[in-house]
Amino acid sequence: MNHLPHWWQNGVIYQIYPKSFQDTTGSGTGDLRGVTARLDYLQKLGVDAIWLTPFYVSPQVDNGYDVANYTAIDPSYGTMADFDALVTEAKARGIRIVLDMVLNHTSTEHEWFRQSLNKESPYRQFYIWRDGEPDALPNNWRSKFGGNAWQWHADSGQYYLHLFAIEQADLNWENPAVRAELKKVCEFWADRGVDGLRLDVVNLISKDQTFPCDLDGDGRRFYTDGPRVHEFLQEMSRDVFTPRKPDDRRRDVLHLAGALPAVRRAGRPRAVDDL
Repeated sequence: MNHLPHWWQNGVIYQIYPKSFQDTTGSGTGDLRGVTARLDYLQKLGVDAIWLTPFYVSPQVDNGYDVANYTAIDPSYGTMADFDALVTEAKARGIRIVLDMVLNHTSTEHEWFRQSLNKESPYRQFYIWRDGEPDALPNNWRSKFGGNAWQWHADSGQYYLHLFAIEQADLNWENPAVRAELKKVCEFWADRGVDGLRLDVVNLISKDQTFPCDLDGDGRRFYTDGPRVHEFLQEMSRDVFTPRKPDDRRRDVLHLAGALPAVRRAGRPRAVDDL
């Protein structure tokens, strides 16, 4: 097949926040049909791809970046049939689809997190739980949204890590089972015709496993651009984006992670090319 292997490097990618883009139902908020309705206009603008911010099932604590179900459409945006129609109509106009994918954390309403509240459940290891006391935090890391980055759960008798809102529990990427489930999520959307993924805050997925206190800062130096980020992304690239058959465009799928200085450190100047 003759197509650009690096279309994202010189293409025009238009970001769309569905909630405020166009309302077709009279609900007062935008929806997926509203995006489809404007594809002709986007084509005239010369758009090569549209990047959709999260429209997955979510309690909307963080405008959809608190995902409660990675493979279901939030009813406020429409249905999976609406999404499939959007993909079909976009491709008919030569427009690719890129999705925002939030893999550092989930909503605390996600079924994985609910299961993790049981210490005996295998899902306990899907998140970062640490011992402590109600008035004695595991460390002094700060949340991006203010306050400490740990939330006490009385029934569990432990804290869980949330680098963002209390309702956004960080996933434990050190657990292979977590990575396996996230690969399934990416495969689900790739199989529905998605051309790319923008991996939100993916440079935070590798934490210092000693979870030390930061005497000189807010803790970010112990979880930003961590030692296994490149390894984790290589694994995703190999297992998710490798073609399964000759006509499979899967390897052409973009996994845009934004700035990843960790993979350009001394001795690995071309590490990004391995992704």
